[in-house]
Amino acid sequence: MRMSRIALLAVLAAAGLYAQQAMPRMTGVDPDTGKAGDIITVTGEHLSKTDVVEVYLTDGKKDTKVQVSEQADASLKIKVPDKLAAGRYALMVLTTGKDPKFIEQPVKLNIE
Repeated sequence: MRMSRIALLAVLAAAGLYAQQAMPRMTGVDPDTGKAGDIITVTGEHLSKTDVVEVYLTDGKKDTKVQVSEQADASLKIKVPDKLAAGRYALMVLTTGKDPKFIEQPVKLNIE
């Protein structure tokens, strides 16, 4: 009886870990400098539509939503918005799921 309770708890714990959403992580941009209308390739992991619903450029004060033209697990392509002031921007994602979160990424993009 005691062993079956331990086995049940182990199965429930494993199911809970499996059900957790993978955390999106951006690791690079190419090119790292762009201007309005440019297409930028972002690489990383867990970037598919099942993990990321929106992508933003942020300067820490203002967040600007970007258009995503292609999206896969290991990469996505974004279009630099028109009328975005020159400067250095961090990328930020809005995750999917029951409890969506904005997560600023350690990747930076320079806008001319």
